[in-house]
Amino acid sequence: MIERGPVGVLLIHGLGGTPIEMRDVARALGASGHTVLCCQLAGHGGTADDLTATTFEDWYDSVLEALATLEQSCDTVLVGGLSMGAVLAALLAARQPERVRGLIMLAPTLRYDGWSIPWYSFLLRLLIDTPIGRRYQFEEREPYGVKDERIRAIIVRALRQNSGVAGLTATPAPALRELWRLVATIRPLLPTIRQRTLLVHARHDDIASLKNAVLLQARLGGPVDCLILDDSYHLVTLDRQRHLVTERVVSFIATLTTAIPPAVRQDRRPHETIAVPTTGAACHVA
Repeated sequence: MIERGPVGVLLIHGLGGTPIEMRDVARALGASGHTVLCCQLAGHGGTADDLTATTFEDWYDSVLEALATLEQSCDTVLVGGLSMGAVLAALLAARQPERVRGLIMLAPTLRYDGWSIPWYSFLLRLLIDTPIGRRYQFEEREPYGVKDERIRAIIVRALRQNSGVAGLTATPAPALRELWRLVATIRPLLPTIRQRTLLVHARHDDIASLKNAVLLQARLGGPVDCLILDDSYHLVTLDRQRHLVTERVVSFIATLTTAIPPAVRQDRRPHETIAVPTTGAACHVA
């Protein structure tokens, strides 16, 4: 935890990942005077068996506990996450609207439909309750969510050496089923999320296509700022344009916490839609 000012930011890592995914964002926010907590979700940071022993509600409880920790020293709290963590952040914003001022969704993953996902992956939903399906593991594969080859090599080396630091090399089927349950839970709640949202997604995301961001931008109930990256893959907090991501997150929080009164934030509605290519004040391509 980085303890700075009265504005707190809760950051949530992805499925099978660890808080290290959010390190650069956390450091930038700390340098900007914010208090930051990168929580570790239940079942994460250990073995595949540890992960499969938990449900998405257990993950949510980890986030809720972290929120309470931040509230002990912060007057205002925002929540953000990467991949599945972005979806979990949205669930927190939906269930705790009075406690969460703003939402940051980085490479949100409602569906694994990126260009690196095997075409036959849809069969898992049909087989998940069979012995074969329960034993299935979604193996990390090239390009590991990273376009930058140097950073990718570092990540691959860390994955092979210590999953407690870098995360798991494969996601077990029961954990994927929990992700599906999480997505099914959040979908009908999206229009109720009235907090201002920053949505960051890579145009060429290898894990979750840009369609994920398009759907969210259309269905979220509050105003949405978006940044579409042209030189990154899924792990936007680690890849080539990570500095753009951290800068945008910092500026988003600064604008939200200093310039826009809470009453106005709750009443505004989104006016932009994502188009590729896109123009407009609220949506930018980098």
